[in-house]
Amino acid sequence: MAAIASSLIRQKRQARESNSDRVSTSKRRPSPSKDPRSLCERHFLGVFSKVRFCSGKKRPVRRRPEPQLKGIVTRLFSQQGFYLQMQPDGTISGTKDENSDYTLFNLIPVGLRVVAIQGVKANFYIGMNGEGLLYGSEMFTPECKFKESVFENYYVIYSSIMYRQQESGRAWFLGLTKDGQAMKGNRVKKTKPSSHFLPRPIEGKPSFPLVTGHLSLSMS
Repeated sequence: MAAIASSLIRQKRQARESNSDRVSTSKRRPSPSKDPRSLCERHFLGVFSKVRFCSGKKRPVRRRPEPQLKGIVTRLFSQQGFYLQMQPDGTISGTKDENSDYTLFNLIPVGLRVVAIQGVKANFYIGMNGEGLLYGSEMFTPECKFKESVFENYYVIYSSIMYRQQESGRAWFLGLTKDGQAMKGNRVKKTKPSSHFLPRPIEGKPSFPLVTGHLSLSMS
């Protein structure tokens, strides 16, 4: 009897040990190397932490503002009795209405005795093409550069930087007819009233910036 009881106790003990081994095995977590989801999660967390680390090191780059030239808001009164004006579509002509907003221009220096003439209301620049015709240009180009000179009678004349007579070398000028129409630059003479203008600066007018590829000008 004692031998049978000892055998039964031994069998129960082995059974308990076997069951405990199964439970511990079932509770054991799989190896990370065999769990693709944990690998993805760990990879994502690693990348995310690196991104946060890198982004935390970056600082916004502060650029120094470029120096800006300044011009004046003015009206250009022609000796023909008209104020130079620029319509919203860029058309250039003369008017007797001195209070018109279309007669306001930004006169902006862009070089030594060289200016850009910008219509305040239309926001175009006066340009002169290779045929001597005046037009309103949305962009600032070399055709929008005019040399500013004071004539003997103290009126100011504006000549194209780009174009002149090929044979004589005579400059092409900004000018108005006696009827207030814009003239072709190659037909305007600096000794005639058609090319003579008197700038009349306007105080307290707002500024309008001139921005181009390599040029940043404003008036304040």
